[in-house]
Amino acid sequence: MKKSIVIAVLGLTLISTSAKAETILNSSPETTINIKKITGLSSFCNAILKGDIQTVKSMISLGEDVNEKSLGMTPAIFAARYNRADILEVLIENGADITVKCDRGRSIKKHAEQSGAIDALEVIEAHSKKK
Repeated sequence: MKKSIVIAVLGLTLISTSAKAETILNSSPETTINIKKITGLSSFCNAILKGDIQTVKSMISLGEDVNEKSLGMTPAIFAARYNRADILEVLIENGADITVKCDRGRSIKKHAEQSGAIDALEVIEAHSKKK
């Protein structure tokens, strides 16, 4: 009995430790993005960071606000910053305002440039010209 309890406690400890560990996501074969678990990040922006386009689409269809900031940045800024161009397109198609700046005063384009998010920059440029 004691063995089972010790094993269960160790298992839970490992799970909680790994939840805080750094996760590596591949956005393309030549680009690796390191994403750490961010405390206080909305589940919507978390899905964007992970590149989970199906969850993003589902949450939008359920009424998620595509312009609501999380940790001072809009969902579109998160998509641009982490080069999630396909998700950025979905956000824009659903009313995301790419002119809104983060709470630190940086534009979506500035975030994409600083991150080297080439695909996202192309989406931003294409939609900036339409206006």
